[in-house]
Amino acid sequence: MADKHFRVKLKKSGIGRPEDQKRTLKGLGLTRFGRTVSLKDTPAIRGMIRKVVHLVDVEPVEGPIQ
Repeated sequence: MADKHFRVKLKKSGIGRPEDQKRTLKGLGLTRFGRTVSLKDTPAIRGMIRKVVHLVDVEPVEGPIQ
């Protein structure tokens, strides 16, 4: 069975956003505008992405994390 993960890219800045959204972006590893990270598909990660979905682009990917 292939590993499932997400490729998440920061498309809008966290400046001027509530502190909890800024902390969520930092927790996801999105510290700079335009940065892309690959994250394993877990319930915790899904919840974090849902909290800042308006600031990021999310692409589901099958296969190993690169």
